[in-house]
Amino acid sequence: MTRPLALDASTGDELTSFVPAALGEPDDAPMPAALVAVRCGDHLLLVFDRYRQQWELPGGGIDSGEGPHEAAVRELHEESGLRLPELDLAGYARFRLTRPPRIEYAAVYTAEVPARHDDFTPNEEIAGIRWWDTTGPPPENAQIIDVTLGLLVMG
Repeated sequence: MTRPLALDASTGDELTSFVPAALGEPDDAPMPAALVAVRCGDHLLLVFDRYRQQWELPGGGIDSGEGPHEAAVRELHEESGLRLPELDLAGYARFRLTRPPRIEYAAVYTAEVPARHDDFTPNEEIAGIRWWDTTGPPPENAQIIDVTLGLLVMG
């Protein structure tokens, strides 16, 4: 068995691999989600999910009739207030999830902004945003899978 890139010890969920966009979209499992890693220099945008009580990358489910890019743009705006229609596809994160047990992918997009955006109004899902300085440790209550993925695609 291969060692995961990241393991959430509290849930048993794993980031098992990352497929760069240049290798094409994988077809061995469903891709119901899209995530976005937005950077500003050494800082990575994280959002605080009220339900999971953790800092994570903006993103979420792909709605019916929506493609991964459209979902990423929509979720980024809903969860952070940022409206960035020009996102770059970095690749596909492969997850082994436990509740319920399944394998699935998320399309992972990136963007770089010249200045940190702090204009955010908390909503029902997201309590706040923060720009994590990736030269230091992740914030307390950070989702290890998401920060690992963010560092991976930031290069």
